[in-house]
Amino acid sequence: MSDYIVRAIAANNQVRAFAATTREVVENARAAHNTSPVATAALGRLLTAGTMMGSMMKNEKDMLTIQIKCDGPIGGLTVTADVMGNVKGYVENPNVMLPPSKQGKLDVANALGLGVLNVIKDMGLKEPYVGQTILTTSEIAEDLTYYFATSEQVPSSVGLGVLMEKDNTVKQAGGFIIQVMPFVEDAVVDKLEENIAKLEPVTTMLDKGMSPEQILETVLEGMDVEYTDRMDTNFVCNCSKNRVEKALISIGKKDIQEMIDEGKTIEMHCHFCNTSYEFTVDELKEILKKSR
Repeated sequence: MSDYIVRAIAANNQVRAFAATTREVVENARAAHNTSPVATAALGRLLTAGTMMGSMMKNEKDMLTIQIKCDGPIGGLTVTADVMGNVKGYVENPNVMLPPSKQGKLDVANALGLGVLNVIKDMGLKEPYVGQTILTTSEIAEDLTYYFATSEQVPSSVGLGVLMEKDNTVKQAGGFIIQVMPFVEDAVVDKLEENIAKLEPVTTMLDKGMSPEQILETVLEGMDVEYTDRMDTNFVCNCSKNRVEKALISIGKKDIQEMIDEGKTIEMHCHFCNTSYEFTVDELKEILKKSR
């Protein structure tokens, strides 16, 4: 089953909902960055949230970035997504290793520690929208729930999960975002809270073979779910040697000249997908000419 996002409305337009299955997205990110299990879990949760939040935007060129800056050993995370279901991301320390939590799970909260969550929406305006909240639990799903309530004033429930195989590849990944509209009736909120209170963890539902649609039908039980859209989601990086060359030009003539003087081929890495690009001394001389 390839990864995808579904969007839905429920309770006569009083609720909007998103759910995604992202096993391949998270496995591709794990393979690209060779992340440890706890780093895979943290990055996988944020990639899943990012692709659903990216799909909420309106215009084709809109871009969403979620950054977590934290004092834990993972160092921080960055995820970028577009409106078409493409998502990419990385962690500062992909090799972080921690013992399991008291519940025997991957200890994402202690990997992150204390910190802040930034959501940056570039919608083609002069300045991007930036929302910031503190990390409340450092489990990511609860932190995003808090972000929606405080920065966007949209009461929401976010569920995210990543389940690993014994060989440290990704077995399951996915999540949901439920949001209520300003005109929501108390009875609908009560029913939602009742449903969420008895909900199994996202990883449990995915491991049972539940699809995003089935997850939403469980969360929104008794609310007349109507699906409005379905789209594929993929781990995609738009880096290229040409883009990296432009980045090199921007660092300035002095630094480029120093690289040339060293007389060695240099290697540049893309943060998001870990692809390496080599530039020979001759190529650096051509880049220097362009930077004048």
